[in-house]
Amino acid sequence: MLKKNVELDGKTIFVTGAAGFIGSNLILMLMKNIRKVHIVGIDNMNDYYDVSLKEFRLNEMKELDALVSGDFTFIKGSIADKALINELFVKYKPQVVVNLAAQAGVRYSIENPDAYIESNLIGFYNILEACRHSYDNGNSGVEHLVYASSSSVYGSNKKIPYAVEDKVDNPVSLYAATKKSDELLAHAYSKLYGIPATGLRFFTVYGPAGRPDMAYFGFTNKLVKNEMIEIFNYGNCKRDFTYIDDIVTGVQAILQCAPLPNEDGVKYKIYNIGNNQPENLLDFVAILQEELKAANVLPEDYDFESHKKLVGMQPGDVEITYADVSELERDFGFKPATSLREGLKRFAQWYKKFYG
Repeated sequence: MLKKNVELDGKTIFVTGAAGFIGSNLILMLMKNIRKVHIVGIDNMNDYYDVSLKEFRLNEMKELDALVSGDFTFIKGSIADKALINELFVKYKPQVVVNLAAQAGVRYSIENPDAYIESNLIGFYNILEACRHSYDNGNSGVEHLVYASSSSVYGSNKKIPYAVEDKVDNPVSLYAATKKSDELLAHAYSKLYGIPATGLRFFTVYGPAGRPDMAYFGFTNKLVKNEMIEIFNYGNCKRDFTYIDDIVTGVQAILQCAPLPNEDGVKYKIYNIGNNQPENLLDFVAILQEELKAANVLPEDYDFESHKKLVGMQPGDVEITYADVSELERDFGFKPATSLREGLKRFAQWYKKFYG
């Protein structure tokens, strides 16, 4: 890949979804690793899941900012608010933009489609327009736009592992359709206005203070309440679980390398970012309950088997996610280092500390 180095020292980085799982961990890493950086974060702090988790992440960022004498500015607001986004771009003039704000969740897109159109389409369009106008009046503009896509774009593809060259024209959920649309919009803006843009197809990110709608977190919440957990497709699902620290390490490396024009003259690139090692869901929940017991979240004699129920596939779900990350490894040396057991151990220890 042809790429241009983007120096982050002394730059202003605009991060959307700043109080989200990936956004907050990326900001923490940037504050620790980059000497002089101004991070402007925006999040609407909506109640799709427990807002106290978002507040916890936000407090972590503010506490670290105070310790490292950093420069972190947080704005509560929505990327769907075009006037606000334009105002922030004019005021802060970010050179690097990371769009992680999105309405997440495959199943919720069936219940509340409006939220996906507002955030994932209108919101991302506002970001693209702001990046476009950052070049107005001789300004140097945005040096690199990095945005979140998703493994969901692969839909029911039969070929595995999923490679970025695969056709992704058959989404099986509205969420997946919005993420594929984001990739198309980014390509068009990159072609028309020269915005260097990199899309990242994330694969099942997990870890401490993650999203409660993800399986590992939802299973834990139910098990501690002595409720049944439902394992979809009768346990015949595999997921490419990727630990949060591995994800944000990869994202930081990508931020610093903007794509140069490809063979079509477009400064545009897409990567898979995952663990490249899918795990069977039954094996996953077995390790999870072992680590929950080890962390004293569940009692040692907890009868896990009596709380497990195998059920059919849910609408919008797929049987397997499996990332081909060979391009990411070639271009950035990306290699996830955290085993599933170690990642779930850290989650269980955090859960015990957070919830008591």
